[in-house]
Amino acid sequence: MSEQADWDVVIVGGGIVGAATLYKLQTRFPRMKILLVEKEKALANHQTGRNSGVIHSGIYYKPGSFKAKNCVTGRRELVAFAKDHGIKHDICGKLIVAIEKDELPRLEKIYQTGVANGIEGMQRITPDQIREIEPHCAGVAGVRVGCTGIIDFRGATEKMATIALSLNPASKVSLGEEFLGADQAASNTVVRTSKGTYNTRYTIFCGGLQSDRLARADGATVKEQIVGFRGDYYDLTEQGKHKVKHLIYPVPDPRFPFLGVHFTRMTDGSIECGPNAVFTFKREGYGKTDFNLKDTMDALSYGGTWKLFFKNMSYGIDEYRRAFSKRLFLRTLQRLIPTLTMEDIEPGRAGVRAMLLGTDGNMVDDFRIERRGNHIHVLNAPSPAATAALAIGEQIVGMAVDQLAISDTVFQG
Repeated sequence: MSEQADWDVVIVGGGIVGAATLYKLQTRFPRMKILLVEKEKALANHQTGRNSGVIHSGIYYKPGSFKAKNCVTGRRELVAFAKDHGIKHDICGKLIVAIEKDELPRLEKIYQTGVANGIEGMQRITPDQIREIEPHCAGVAGVRVGCTGIIDFRGATEKMATIALSLNPASKVSLGEEFLGADQAASNTVVRTSKGTYNTRYTIFCGGLQSDRLARADGATVKEQIVGFRGDYYDLTEQGKHKVKHLIYPVPDPRFPFLGVHFTRMTDGSIECGPNAVFTFKREGYGKTDFNLKDTMDALSYGGTWKLFFKNMSYGIDEYRRAFSKRLFLRTLQRLIPTLTMEDIEPGRAGVRAMLLGTDGNMVDDFRIERRGNHIHVLNAPSPAATAALAIGEQIVGMAVDQLAISDTVFQG
């Protein structure tokens, strides 16, 4: 059944960044009539609902970057939001552990980055202190980050949308509705979806794994391309759960854009181990053998993908071997928890990271949000975007006010 309606803003994408943008816009402009469309039958169905659930501190990110600033600001706001609205969370802290002495300079650099970013609750710790906090963990030194925690990101996403809709009953979240295209004119846009056609003054795209395709469907020129990397998790079994009490991370290898396989105590009390990082043949595929012809052809016909492969050949091969071998995955986990056994771990869930890849084969590291006419595109929002979502939403509102001249006087509905 086709539907036609007029909206002040249409938001495309119902992950936590889209929901946070809805929440921030509706809070700032209660009379604004907003439609959020999400192609899945639930909010937070992909990256938001399938990440590690960690509230990141901001300790890793280049000082002055959008990642650093939005992560620190967004984390504090997210924790306050969770407290105010009963979202399940726990500020349990985490350890970053150097396993070998040659990792110590990198660990110190991480600590100094945290200082530059204004991260509270950091502490250098000795091997004895590591064992006091995590008795089964082995390391030569560590940094404890007290402000890191865990949260139910799916619950936070749903709550943001619920609050926004309570502020203006004329606004709407439409699930199971896929964006097909948009025709932008001087003062309005006609948005076409699988359920209808909408006239809107402004459109905001928060498409995650599909962000490059949404931008191109909107007529934007995007040189880079989203390439998906699946992350597989193992869970600790009942007999192994006592070996991890909080969050434990290795010192990341700076050659690769991932934090390494780590241990996370989830909000339900389970312990996840992972993720790895393997090229996926389906952007929204979570099984080891999932395949989509378009996704595969798009990725493998892009020169940047091959440059990435060739620069990281040995790493990529090791990751694939580990993806299909429980024993190899265990060996990686044993670097942090040497007493883990095969009986301590069992296969868990998987997620897919959206990485915006340049033509040179390098990942676009920072958040990237661009305007095109009366449209705003979130083109790159990798981790820690879930932690930073409320700050990103605030940034989008700022762009809308400053660049699109949105003001209270526009909305008299």
